[in-house]
Amino acid sequence: MEINKPRKLPIGTRIKEWGKAWGRQWQLQTMVLPGIILMIIFNFIPIYGLTLAFKSYSVTSTISSSPWVGLQNFQIIMKDKYFWQSVQNTIGISAIKLTIEFFLPIILAILIFELKWTPFKKLVQTITYLPHFLSWIILGGMLITWLSSNGMLNQVLRLFGIAANDNHILNASSYWSIASLSDVWKEAGWGTILYLATMSKIDPTYYEAAEMDGASKIRQIWSITIPEMSSIISLNLILSVSGLFNSNLDQTLVLMNSQNQPKAEVINSYVYRVGLTQGDFSYATAVGLGVSIISVILLIITNTITKKLNDNQSVL
Repeated sequence: MEINKPRKLPIGTRIKEWGKAWGRQWQLQTMVLPGIILMIIFNFIPIYGLTLAFKSYSVTSTISSSPWVGLQNFQIIMKDKYFWQSVQNTIGISAIKLTIEFFLPIILAILIFELKWTPFKKLVQTITYLPHFLSWIILGGMLITWLSSNGMLNQVLRLFGIAANDNHILNASSYWSIASLSDVWKEAGWGTILYLATMSKIDPTYYEAAEMDGASKIRQIWSITIPEMSSIISLNLILSVSGLFNSNLDQTLVLMNSQNQPKAEVINSYVYRVGLTQGDFSYATAVGLGVSIISVILLIITNTITKKLNDNQSVL
């Protein structure tokens, strides 16, 4: 049986059809146009700067006039022990964040959703959302004060008879825990928004039917709430894993000091220090390009895995 394929219209006809469609929606198209222009200026044109990764650039020359060096910058990266130290710190901190920060918002969202007294529910949401709106300058100053020798943490420990006089923020071995838990404290409440929005759309008759069948609250959550959130959970997992190498630069710049730097230096702060502070833009671009490629690979792998777990339905 012969299948008639749709005939491809000439380019002139397609342009006319596009023009007619644009004319019918010119108000909406005009509203979108500034966003498209800004995206082109700030997202697409700067892509040309990635050529710096393959050049030897200095501030006295231009990108086009800089000599090509091929993969020389990437070869230097492979031998740079400080870069690999930042990679180790990034993976360590991000892995702890991923383990805690991925599951905690789900649990917190379910607990908030199950609260029946509306004023208390709003109070809990406000308290958990608030840290997200505070900058790391403020939160970092609070943490540095709390973790100092005479800070709140040591005072609480002394109340329980534990001798504590250390300045914890200077302790390199404690930095991964401090960075991870403080980021969870800041973002866990904000991470519940998508889950709460998804749960608000679940048909309440599902819970009524389950309750009539004798299902406990835990069983209802496990059999109804979590399956109904599977798509948004998969999406957040994909985004979290793909961002494994993108640690919080603001947090690092605030909390890092000369004492904890061996455990605090992450890839983003390393690129910032080498690129802007030391002026080695080509090397910093090469590092950033390599991290971006790895992030895309992680995105594809995670999307493939979640797609198989969701009956071959992708959330991207």
